[in-house]
Amino acid sequence: MGIYLNPDNKGFEQAIRSKIYVDKTGLIACTNELLNTKERFACVSRPRRFGKSMALEMLSAYYGRGCDSRKLFAGLKIEGDSSFEEHLNQYDVIYLNMQQFLIGAKKQELTEYLEAEVLEELLEEYGYLLKRQNMGLADTLRKIYAKSGKQFIILIDEWDCVMRERQESEEMQKQYLDFLRDLLKDQTFVALAYMTGILPVKKYGKHSALNMFQEYSMTNQKALEEYTGFTEDEVKELCERFDMDFAEASNWYDGYMLKRFKHVYNPKSVVEAMSCRDFSNYWTSTETYEALKIYIDMDFDGLRTDIVKMLGGERVRVNTLSFQNDMRNFKVKDDVLTLLIHLGYLGYDSEKEEAFIPNKEIVREFENAMSVGGWPEVMKVLKASERLLEDTLRCDEEKVAEGLDMAHMEVASILTYNDENSLGCAIGLAYYSARKDYKMIRELPAGRGFADVVFLPLPFSDKPAILVELKYDKSARTAIEQIKERQYTKALEGYAGEILLVGVNYDKDDKNKPHTCVIEKMKIESANRN
Repeated sequence: MGIYLNPDNKGFEQAIRSKIYVDKTGLIACTNELLNTKERFACVSRPRRFGKSMALEMLSAYYGRGCDSRKLFAGLKIEGDSSFEEHLNQYDVIYLNMQQFLIGAKKQELTEYLEAEVLEELLEEYGYLLKRQNMGLADTLRKIYAKSGKQFIILIDEWDCVMRERQESEEMQKQYLDFLRDLLKDQTFVALAYMTGILPVKKYGKHSALNMFQEYSMTNQKALEEYTGFTEDEVKELCERFDMDFAEASNWYDGYMLKRFKHVYNPKSVVEAMSCRDFSNYWTSTETYEALKIYIDMDFDGLRTDIVKMLGGERVRVNTLSFQNDMRNFKVKDDVLTLLIHLGYLGYDSEKEEAFIPNKEIVREFENAMSVGGWPEVMKVLKASERLLEDTLRCDEEKVAEGLDMAHMEVASILTYNDENSLGCAIGLAYYSARKDYKMIRELPAGRGFADVVFLPLPFSDKPAILVELKYDKSARTAIEQIKERQYTKALEGYAGEILLVGVNYDKDDKNKPHTCVIEKMKIESANRN
């Protein structure tokens, strides 16, 4: 066993012995299918603290010759897979953590330092096969394979740290990419190359050295969706085990929407919440809000409008194809939004090509990033939102209308009213504080149509549900009548209790009092009855 060549199994052993371990060994069955195929090069990009390093430790423990890992995998999902025995501990694994190499290299060239470290262990193990021992890493691996027939599995963690932490050093990036290409591309000694990072690998300007890699990113995780984060079923099991409310867990940490798995949860936050028996900001606390602020403050036309729309609960269209997969070369707002998707600050619906703020934890991070300047008009609306909710719960129609007038006046420079959809976005922003006790849903299918905005109380809340219907240049009373006529309350399936029906109209010609409001109470005695 070595540090890089066939390291020990301590990392994976610690994971499965932890208080909370969610079995993701099914990933091994996926990588077994890639072995010795043209698709054997996989780049898996996910946000920080989404289990990337743990996955590599698992793969190293499974494939590496250094230890007998059978007992570690006893009772886990992969043990029942038909490929389990065939590949267990059958390969030489080279495990590279690029973050450690970047730190350790200091004034030395990164790739020179890496080669020297790994070659030292290779020569200890296979030096007897080599007549010359002053070759580079790729040449040495080729010779070992030619003489012994042994293939290698290359695992690379934090592959993109050079791109993230040396953003100005384009020459260093190019040299690093060339090194990876020469080490991996078309090399028969590579049975599998699996690398992880935050950024995809497809494009870096005109330099596409690593085009042999299959990409699994937050815009398309393909066959690896189940292993991107925690699934809904996995979180439900954890909530039952730790006696935690699943609806609240969903409100805090759900929202990473993939093609097959529509509900993917932040694993770091879920584990911390279960361990501490408290829902709070855990993932976002591992990095300062300045990291988000840098990007949302960028001066691209339409970016601020899109941010405000998403804070109001709306989705925005994003073209992810123009993004150069780095943190420096931005040409349009879509490049910034795409980076935020890869960083985990935005969810992404690949079928509709729409981005959105995924959950309560991330909403709070946006609020923190905007609170330190640059967004005064939005912060004023957010701070006033608690009073607006109180006025709504008291059914004070005049005060609600005044509050909406103020919210509109503050964000008018960013968000222009031109239809009921933009009005709905402003309403979502104006009721921002309601998310402490409610789950806000835009365009909820209901009865014969869609309810514009629904605030569904969370299980711990004793507040009534709120159903808001919006009108543009009509009347608030018309909005209430539409709620009743089209039976929008049927949207609240399974809900019993008081509901506030809120009709809001915006009159663009009334400069003094553009908003009017009508509020009525009703009660559902049991599920699906009104």
